[in-house]
Amino acid sequence: MAGVNMLDVGESVSFENTITQYEYHTHLPYASSTYNNNDEIRIPIHQQDVYTLPHKSYLMVEGKLTTKAGDNKATESWLTNNAIPFLFEEIRYEINGTEMCRVQKLGITTTIKNILSLRKSEENILENFGWKFKATDKFDLEEHTGRFCFYVPLRMLMGFAEDYKHIILNVKQELVLLRSSSDVNALVSSKEAPDSKLKVTKIAWKIPYVHVADTMRLQLLKVVERDRPLAIAFRTWQIHEYPALPQTNIHSWTVKTCAQTEKPRYVIFGLQTDRKDKATKSLTLFDMCELVNVRLYLNSQYYPYDSLQGDVNMMYEMFASFRSGYYNKSEDGCPAYSLADFKASVPLIVIDCSRQNDSLKTGTVDVRIDFETKNNIPPQTTAYCLIIHDSIVTYTPLTGIVKKVM
Repeated sequence: MAGVNMLDVGESVSFENTITQYEYHTHLPYASSTYNNNDEIRIPIHQQDVYTLPHKSYLMVEGKLTTKAGDNKATESWLTNNAIPFLFEEIRYEINGTEMCRVQKLGITTTIKNILSLRKSEENILENFGWKFKATDKFDLEEHTGRFCFYVPLRMLMGFAEDYKHIILNVKQELVLLRSSSDVNALVSSKEAPDSKLKVTKIAWKIPYVHVADTMRLQLLKVVERDRPLAIAFRTWQIHEYPALPQTNIHSWTVKTCAQTEKPRYVIFGLQTDRKDKATKSLTLFDMCELVNVRLYLNSQYYPYDSLQGDVNMMYEMFASFRSGYYNKSEDGCPAYSLADFKASVPLIVIDCSRQNDSLKTGTVDVRIDFETKNNIPPQTTAYCLIIHDSIVTYTPLTGIVKKVM
C-alpha cells in the first residue's frame, strides 16, 4: 500500500560497521628499479595477512618536462591527453608470481577504452588522472621546472581492476610496468624536432588496506582455512594493430584465431593516419578516412546485421550505446563525446557481439574484420582493433594456487 514506509515510525536503525578502517598505503618499486625507457618496474606487496582492494588503487607517476639541457621547462612541447599510459608499453598484475591480467600497448588501448567509458560529468576529477576531453587543452606544469604529478586509477588501466570490486585475500601481489622505448607519443610539440625531454622521477602504487570487525574477520579466516578456489571474473582488453594498410578502399583483416572461451564480447575498430611516433600529432585522436562500412566475422556469424552504408549517425549510435550495454546502466549511458566530436576526433566503430549462442562447442573462432572506405585509404594509415572478452581466474588463499579458467 502507498505510504506504508512513511508510517513505519518503529523501524529499527542499523549501522554499517563491518569495516573498521580504510586507509591508503604507498608501495614503491624495488630499490634497484630505474624509470628509463625499456626498463621493467616491479612494485610488490609482500604482506599476505592484509586485505587489499585493487579496484580503488592508483598508480602515482611524477616526472618533469624540460629542455634537453635540463635547465628550465620546455615551452614547445606539452603532455598529450592520457599521457601517463603512453609512458609504458604494458602493465601486468600478478598474484603469487603468476600473471593474472596483462594489457599491452597501454597508451592506445586505454585511450580507446576510456573514450567510450568516461562521462562528461567526470571532467574535473579526470584532470587529476591526466585526461582532458579537448585535444587542444594543455596540462598545467609547475612553473620553471615543468614538473607534473598524476594519480591514474588502476581501473582505467586494466579490466581486472575495473570489474573485480572485491578484496584480495592472503596472496602476494605485484604490479609490473614496462617503460616504452620512446616517450614521443606521450607528448605533442609545435616542432618536428622539439628541444624537450621527459623524465619520470617517481612511480608508486597506492592501494587501500581494508580492516574489518572481528565478526567479519572470523568469516574471512574460515574462507582462508577452507582453501577453496576463489573466482576472479573480469573482462580482458586485448589490442591488435595493422601497422600499414594497403592503399585500397576494400580491406579484409584476419585479426586472430582464438578459443571458444575467448570469444569477443565487444570489438572496437579505429583508424589513424600518420600519427604514430609523430611529434606534432596526438596519438589519442582518430581519423574517419571516409569509412563506409565495417563488419565483424566470428566464423560464419557476422555483426552488425545491417550494412552501415556510410551512415555516420548509425556509427555514432553504436558508439553511444557502449556505456549502457557494457556497464548495464541505461540511466547514465550518455557518452562524453557529441556527434560533432565523434566525426572530428573519435570515430570509433563499436561492434556489440556480447549476445551469442554460447552452447558448448569445441574448436576455434576466426576473428575477421572487413571494412570499406569511399576512396583509397591514405598512406601511412594504421588500423586498431580492441577486443574485449571474458576471463576467469581462480586462486586458493591458503596454498596460493592460481589457475586461469578462461
